Amino acid sequence: MRILLLCSAFNGLTQRCWLELRRAGHDVTVELAVSEQVMVEAAELAKPDLVICPFLKDRVPEGLWRAHRTVIIHPGPPGDRGPSSLDWAIVEAEPEWGVTALQAVEEMDAGPIWGFRRFVMPAEAPRKSALYNGPVADAAVELVAEVVARAGDASFVPEPLDYRSPEVRGRLRRAMRHADREFSWEEPTEDIVRRVRAADGSPGGRARLCEVPVRVFDVYRGPQASGAPGQVVARREGAVLVGTGDGSVWVGHLRVEQEGAVKLPAALALGERVAGVAQRSGYSEITYDRSDAVGVVSFDFYNGAMSTEQCRRLAAALKYAVAQDTRVLVLRGGEVFSNGIHLNVIEASRHAELEAWMNINAINAVCREVIGCGSQLVVTSMGGNAGAGGVMMGLGADQVIVRDGVVLNPHYRTMGLFGSEYWTYVLPRRVGAEQARRLTQEALPIGAVQAVELGLADKVLGGVRLDFERRVLEYAERLAVDPGYDRMLSGRRQVREVDERRKPLDAFRAEELAEMSRDMFEDRHEFRAARRAFVRKAKAGATPEHLARHRELSGASAPAGAGASHM
Repeated sequence: MRILLLCSAFNGLTQRCWLELRRAGHDVTVELAVSEQVMVEAAELAKPDLVICPFLKDRVPEGLWRAHRTVIIHPGPPGDRGPSSLDWAIVEAEPEWGVTALQAVEEMDAGPIWGFRRFVMPAEAPRKSALYNGPVADAAVELVAEVVARAGDASFVPEPLDYRSPEVRGRLRRAMRHADREFSWEEPTEDIVRRVRAADGSPGGRARLCEVPVRVFDVYRGPQASGAPGQVVARREGAVLVGTGDGSVWVGHLRVEQEGAVKLPAALALGERVAGVAQRSGYSEITYDRSDAVGVVSFDFYNGAMSTEQCRRLAAALKYAVAQDTRVLVLRGGEVFSNGIHLNVIEASRHAELEAWMNINAINAVCREVIGCGSQLVVTSMGGNAGAGGVMMGLGADQVIVRDGVVLNPHYRTMGLFGSEYWTYVLPRRVGAEQARRLTQEALPIGAVQAVELGLADKVLGGVRLDFERRVLEYAERLAVDPGYDRMLSGRRQVREVDERRKPLDAFRAEELAEMSRDMFEDRHEFRAARRAFVRKAKAGATPEHLARHRELSGASAPAGAGASHM
């Protein structure tokens, strides 16, 4: 079937849909919905059998939906309507939510229903981004496959929206306003957590802190008694502990509401206002746990971005873990495994290029610990999406295990960078020189199954993230007692020794950094502009060049599941 995907951004969900549809053998075109004219012209050029909108913020032009069957994937149960569905679901503590596929008509979200999925909401308020990238995305991908199957059935007729039906439990909800995002630190912790998480990662909860207006993101419950409401009583690893009406919350990220400010780790955003606040335990982005045989270094960095300081802490944690008497080391990421260097911190720095340089050197130190570990077998646990250097960071392990549904973007080109993280060593070693060139130059997203087929990963495991992590840990425990363990560990050491004699890791690093210095300091591929557009969330003015190129190649000899990506 010839399918056109219309999207406001080529986000993780849209990438998953494209990967799955291409893998199923469909001819898929993607267009960014930058204007009504572009949407209409895209349909005229693609001549699709079906138009699907996995992530669309704007109204579908009447000329398009009247000429082509157009199905909207809406992040709410049947009958739910409005642009703030997930926000309201979190704030109002809905016990159950869903995703609905509905046909585009004149009235938004009111068209006939092609299908729907329901899921139970977590008892603990989820971050909007975690809800969207988790159960919503899983349900949406299932629905897209169902929609395509039904589109091929001449007898199928979508069900008109009927609020008298017992299946239709949603309702029209207005868009959330600024006032709906505001909160006072005097409120109960539960209310603050829900309000902020309903606005995470955009636009954030609204409050005042240290006498300045701020947008609040990335909050966690703190201890019960921790100072007056609104008082910053402690800080740790970039987060600040703030008193509430009945306890406290750790605030991981803030954006001060002033011109030019960007979202940053909270202590960095507040700067001198919290310079004298004491450090306190109780919050950590990095943990180490172990059994007799298996050590686990877990890290969960907000949106997968790793600043210089975070990289230094992670490298220190790995150095400690490598020195332990365990037999297997597991490197476990969080909701997002990693997206490499921290573009927001770099952009906010007084000397952005110097900060970028320090950041890439710090993440290289993390990668060096993974590659250089000779005392244990290493397993990378990718339970969330990864991009750029975040993918490369995990490839130095003996086994790379990815969760089904994860999307990897193993390239740097869309950000105007050559890349480092020893990718010129670890990537060709896994997939071969030619495939490494293709992955980094063509800037395609890779699905979990395709990653294994290419050799980028070794194993795919299903389940939600907690189940996936449990299964990876069970695998690591089995690996630690495998009869062939000594042979595998000896083989790891021997391969590293042979590779080091052939070409030292320092040589790979030096060559990569020579290229990166030109990208960062000379700006030869417009890293500065790409970084600024990413951090400032600039709306695309036109479909990116690489998407246009892949429209022309649609249906050609691209690998199964091939798509385009946005870093």
